[in-house]
Amino acid sequence: MGAGTEPDGSSRSDEEWERFLRESVAGAADAPKEPSARARDVAKRLRAEPDRAPEGWRSYTPARPKRRTGWYVVGLLASLVLLVVALAPGRIVDLFAGDAPDSPSLTAETARPSQAPPAGAAQRPTRGEPFRGSPAASWASGAAGITVPKAGAVGWMSAAEVERALARSRDFLVASGLDHEVLRGERPEKAIALINPHQTDVQDFLKTAFRTPSEKNDPLLLFSRFQPSRTQLVGDVVKTRGRLTYREGERGALQVTADVTFVYPVTRADAGDDDEIVRTIVRRELVLSWDDPAKVITEPGTFSIVSNKYDMTNGGCGAPTGYFTPPFGTDRRADEAGAEVDPYDRSAPIRRGESSEEECRRATRS
Repeated sequence: MGAGTEPDGSSRSDEEWERFLRESVAGAADAPKEPSARARDVAKRLRAEPDRAPEGWRSYTPARPKRRTGWYVVGLLASLVLLVVALAPGRIVDLFAGDAPDSPSLTAETARPSQAPPAGAAQRPTRGEPFRGSPAASWASGAAGITVPKAGAVGWMSAAEVERALARSRDFLVASGLDHEVLRGERPEKAIALINPHQTDVQDFLKTAFRTPSEKNDPLLLFSRFQPSRTQLVGDVVKTRGRLTYREGERGALQVTADVTFVYPVTRADAGDDDEIVRTIVRRELVLSWDDPAKVITEPGTFSIVSNKYDMTNGGCGAPTGYFTPPFGTDRRADEAGAEVDPYDRSAPIRRGESSEEECRRATRS
């Protein structure tokens, strides 16, 4: 019997039968194939939305995760706070205790205040923060605390000349009350150079005051000085608050009035890190006359002193020595016998006269 028989009864050859079996196993080249599942899904969507092109699976772009900006900022701020706490923990404590020693400075004083500054938290000063617990903590430092008004023409001076005279008036306050060499007891040569050398009474005072200090001729009437063998300043900063004003004086002169309070933190010359710190507070009122050289004998760039007053607390009450002598420890008892005074109250003029003969007064705060 042959390998196969056709329906009409004819027989297939062996070669034809083997080819049939191979094609049955491999499949004919043009035989239809079963579509894949994705092809069926695409065809179905095309029938439903004939105008929409199919999306290629490799062209899909996943959505980017949202940036967590808020958490990033919070983390950054937290890191900064931790850094501040690590570098200056004492200041953070002071902030929550109600006293910020480095709080923004007060606005410049341009007129006499109507009342004393409010009382703050009573805190002990330290070497790192010598103005802690004091109204002076928010005052400006050095010359920056002395307000100089805008200049205008007065008497014999033009506006530019008045501006120079005001600057030199402040220079005198700096040289007499802020110069570190003078504060350590040196002779105030720069300040003296600004005083009219032809003003006889003042020149006599200067010749005597530094050589033989007395109640009448005390250099502290014009200059701030501490004896280095007894007292040392704490740090390099002196806090100040005050102002200059001006008007036309006698014979067309420019009359400048200075009203400035100086706060000096001091301790014993041989003090350790934990020793007591005292703040010597000095308020000065000076009236200076920039005279017309055509009417008054003077030298260019110098002024005459019309009047001077000063008020001092925590500076000593004994016989004049030419230096402030701040009381420390048990010495404070002797200085606390006088009337009370708030040394930070600038709302009224100085009542103290030009002499240091009046009783020593006790500061209600320092």
